[in-house]
Amino acid sequence: MASALCRRALLRACGGKPPRFLSPSRRFSGEAPRRFAALWGNGDYGRLGLGGLESRWKPTVCPFFDDDPPVSIACGGAHTLFLTECGRVYASGLNNFGQLGRSSATPFALEPAEVSGLPENIRQISAGYHHSAAVTADGELFIWGNNSSGQLGLGKSTKSIVYLPTRVDFLVGINIKMVALGSEHSIAITDVGDALSWGAGDSGRLGHGHKSSLFGFSVSSSEYTPRLIKSLEGVKIKTVAAGMLHSACIDEKGSVFIFGERSTNKLEIGEGKNIRTPTVVQEIPDSEEVACGGYHTCIVTSGGELYTWGSNENGCLGLGCTEMIRNPEIVQSSFLKSPISKVACGWKHTAVISGGNIFTWGWGGANGTFFEDGHSSGGQLGHGDDNDCNVPKMVNFDQRVKALQVSCGFNHTGGIFEYD
Repeated sequence: MASALCRRALLRACGGKPPRFLSPSRRFSGEAPRRFAALWGNGDYGRLGLGGLESRWKPTVCPFFDDDPPVSIACGGAHTLFLTECGRVYASGLNNFGQLGRSSATPFALEPAEVSGLPENIRQISAGYHHSAAVTADGELFIWGNNSSGQLGLGKSTKSIVYLPTRVDFLVGINIKMVALGSEHSIAITDVGDALSWGAGDSGRLGHGHKSSLFGFSVSSSEYTPRLIKSLEGVKIKTVAAGMLHSACIDEKGSVFIFGERSTNKLEIGEGKNIRTPTVVQEIPDSEEVACGGYHTCIVTSGGELYTWGSNENGCLGLGCTEMIRNPEIVQSSFLKSPISKVACGWKHTAVISGGNIFTWGWGGANGTFFEDGHSSGGQLGHGDDNDCNVPKMVNFDQRVKALQVSCGFNHTGGIFEYD
């Protein structure tokens, strides 16, 4: 009887469907949720989803998911998305462009609220600077938020702000595997490895070969619907990432392709200011994970090594210096004693998972953010202060838990943890 009651309770919590992310042994055991989200950094507009506006310098557990624990987190400009075991999406933070999936009557939200209008089978989420997206288990893409440069992919006639999740009908019949959102652009891959991009195309961030001007006259480089990246046709892409003004992807062979702005040689691949079509990064061995920040890029190899390059403001490359690095360099630190499994980039900070622990470095918030009542709006490194750090440093948290995922926003960070 007890197990039957637990099963009915879980089914009610998940809208009548068994939780897709629970193992059979746990699904109906009545066991308390073992996964949870913790966040830290700038707390304005409620982006941390903790019920207040305070910034947090150390990881703080989000208390709002007892019945349906989160399994994935995506930190955007000033908002956060949470994906739960039941395939539902919740959002908190700033809503000035509808990035929470709510009407303009809600300028911001202090607590995670469910994003209405989505199917209950979401498998992947992504948060851009002012827009959000979700991919269903059936490969459909839903998107919402700022559309000023066509980054929602809904067509040129669509309004500049879309407050409710909207299916990208131009992709109907195409099975989307994952999506990554940048500042004003989006990039996705299909189940067969095709790469598509749309939104603002200046600096070459879409990989379509756009030029931003012609004979001194401005030329629009925006794409308002998803467009296949032709130079990658025939290359099977397995993962993608989007930054401020650049993008990156990895193919099934582990090769890294990068495209977008290289102002002051921040990307240092190829010639000219920008890389307008995907170009292979030759210096990196077989790669698994990629992340793009404001102007820096990070790669995790199949052997768990981390390579970083680009702008190194505030030490965001983790190399012990702040000078710009023009070519990929391996991050060697005595603190990283286990292979790296995950990497995430914020505006000017970086986070990885190594040995079940989160390590962060870069911009801590003390330099370049506002102060209010003696409190900094930073703390995104989670080290208990708002100081910069130019080498990897472990985020001290409960020793009984291990980190499963990490995500960096503009100046906040979140992770998914599980009790051992």
